[in-house]
Amino acid sequence: MNVAEVSELSPDERKALFGRESGVAAVRGDVEDIVDRVLTEGDVAVREFSSEFDGVDVGNIDITDQAARAVDQIDAELREAIEDAAANIEAFHERQRPEDWREEFDGRDLGRRFRPLESAGVYAPGGTAAYPSSALMGIIPAKVAGVEHVAVATPPAETINPATLAAIEIAGADAVYQVGGAQAIAALAYGTETVNACDVVVGPGNKWVTAAKATVRGDVEIDFLAGPSELLTVADGTADPDLVAADLVAQAEHDTDAAVGAVTDDADLAEAIATAVDEQAGEREREDIIRGALDNDASGIFLARSMSEATLFAEEYAAEHLSIIADDDEALLDRIDSAGSVFLGPYSPVAAGDYASGPNHVLPTGGSARRVGGLSVEHFLRSTTVQRLDRAALDDIADTITTLARTEGLEAHAESVDKRFEE
Repeated sequence: MNVAEVSELSPDERKALFGRESGVAAVRGDVEDIVDRVLTEGDVAVREFSSEFDGVDVGNIDITDQAARAVDQIDAELREAIEDAAANIEAFHERQRPEDWREEFDGRDLGRRFRPLESAGVYAPGGTAAYPSSALMGIIPAKVAGVEHVAVATPPAETINPATLAAIEIAGADAVYQVGGAQAIAALAYGTETVNACDVVVGPGNKWVTAAKATVRGDVEIDFLAGPSELLTVADGTADPDLVAADLVAQAEHDTDAAVGAVTDDADLAEAIATAVDEQAGEREREDIIRGALDNDASGIFLARSMSEATLFAEEYAAEHLSIIADDDEALLDRIDSAGSVFLGPYSPVAAGDYASGPNHVLPTGGSARRVGGLSVEHFLRSTTVQRLDRAALDDIADTITTLARTEGLEAHAESVDKRFEE
């Protein structure tokens, strides 16, 4: 990786860094056709797309029983790791549960209450690969929220990896379907003969999955539109370049579209990180993927004139994962508002959040951390406001109501108040 000076970045370079694309637009038309066919043809379309895209002739779409058996098919060490991660994730998300409240405001008894959605659909990437962590991250917050029916869709395979299925079972899913890609999102959103329609659809996936979520949004709730993985590390001269490089290489191994970078005000550190990244990339099995990500226009090592400029760069980048390795990391954190998840200090690798520390790893990408946060319990809740006014409380604000109502030309609104005070 080359070192670039922040102050010398061209408009095109800044656009590539701060306007990162997910690739959704390129496949949106094809995805809309897939979604429409699943909507109109149900299981028939699901099976045809599974054969076409996954190379699997699916018999039973519902594999809930298979997931239940998978727990006994994995070794004890893996089961313990999944259960430990699940416990940490559950404990963190339990802290997110909001409490109902009622308070009196000058005679007005006002409040807010929270209730879980009735059903949730979780997309868990998988198929021949194993992503048990993504299953845990999607299912557990829904169960903590109290969702009655949590369904999971995971891509089909001749033999679906038991690690993913075991994680789905351990997390507490109520139904499991072997269907992947855009067709999975459509099935969870609209239902088929086998798959029950859900109130909300969440979970990470490739650009086809993301485009499908964009297509069904409005007919069903979604978490957000997420793209390729991202990491930006903010470091000062006290940081160990090998540790910074290790995190960058780790995120780069996701896929060639991943965006990874570091920004620092220390020129020697910047060069050392670049050297360490190159050396460590050559030691990894997925070297080709890693180097593809390192060559991404949204990746790089950046030299700032000061740590203030570095934090401004980080704020504008609005990374999915933000690592801060610096002498006064808390002070730097206070100056950065836009990030999906923050990792402070040399012993907080992003991999900890990916798997087992507790916070969710389903996070906003492409700069959307400026607007939204990561997947949480709140995504599976709906809120209702409650109000009770006595006669005196209504009388106290009656003139305010009627004046505003008549200003808006809504006479009946005003009369609905006046009626209550007629003799």
